[in-house]
Amino acid sequence: MSDWHLASVWEAIAERIPEAPAVVQGTRRVSWGAFDRRADGIAHFLLQAGVDRQATVAQYLFNCPEYLESLFGAFKASLVPVNTNYRYVDDELVYLWDNADVVAVVFHGTFSDRIAGLRHLVPSVQTWLWVDDHTGDCPGWAVPYEEAAACATTRTRPPWGRSGDDLYLLYTGGTTGLPKGVMWRVDDLFSTFNATTPGQRYPQDGGVDDVRSLVTASGPAGLPVAPLMHGAGSFTAFSLLGGAGTVVLLSGRSFDP
Repeated sequence: MSDWHLASVWEAIAERIPEAPAVVQGTRRVSWGAFDRRADGIAHFLLQAGVDRQATVAQYLFNCPEYLESLFGAFKASLVPVNTNYRYVDDELVYLWDNADVVAVVFHGTFSDRIAGLRHLVPSVQTWLWVDDHTGDCPGWAVPYEEAAACATTRTRPPWGRSGDDLYLLYTGGTTGLPKGVMWRVDDLFSTFNATTPGQRYPQDGGVDDVRSLVTASGPAGLPVAPLMHGAGSFTAFSLLGGAGTVVLLSGRSFDP
């Protein structure tokens, strides 16, 4: 049985090619080394906030490097990322975050007013990380994302360790009724992408040592056209990152071929 973990694979890639680009959006270029360090900061911050193993962390964001960094940080801490459709209205957001038992939300500043009006309806959410999108100041009930991303100076590992049984929780958009969560083991996710990725592949029954020995240069770049908050977008990104490649994100919020 394999026991792959996305966070451990991405850490090993960052150690091998720290200067190569991991995420590009417009003029922003996040190297693999920076991607790894900033995710360590998010993981450290969440652990210091008192989260439990496999607690759920929601990304309420448009496509941006912070989306993938916070996913990486959650995986590092053995937490469960939860995609959040940024087109949801208040009732749908409350339903989703309550149904998924979300304890922390990473959100773009443009959603601050909406969140302020519904925070009392989701008491399980104790931690709010504000990503600056130049739409206003950080509200008093949130913490600036950049502070959290910079708060770790060493590798962050959770006291309970990591397992291939750790989860990624992917919610549907609700086209067949209320949104439904699909639980993916991270080992299954990685194994699936490892068999099909256009970049570096590893022995299916291998491990992190194989990543360290096989990755010598950056893999291909790719553009997830779909929003990262959809499975089509996030899974494309996971495949590219697992292959030591580069995720290229659109600068705008719509695709113009």
